[in-house]
Amino acid sequence: MPPFSAAEVASHLDLLPEWKVEAGELTRTFLFEDFRAAVRFVNRVAEAAEAAGHHPDIDIRYNRVRLGLATHDAGGLTAKDFNLAASIDKLL
Repeated sequence: MPPFSAAEVASHLDLLPEWKVEAGELTRTFLFEDFRAAVRFVNRVAEAAEAAGHHPDIDIRYNRVRLGLATHDAGGLTAKDFNLAASIDKLL
């Protein structure tokens, strides 16, 4: 799967307004009431990632969860990243 061009990335970002591209990754930071809520969310993300066969980088800081998506073997962002991001948004 080839990586998206800059125009394709911009087009897909229009559909995911809470996400942004940072250092070549599709990222979003989520805030929760407390640590337990953050971990429950991460567990749901893990299930969606396993089902998709695509796994985000996850950083948990108390009630803040930062996710980073990139298709490393393609060398950039692909449909896999944007599809998983859309699935993650539906978990909220």
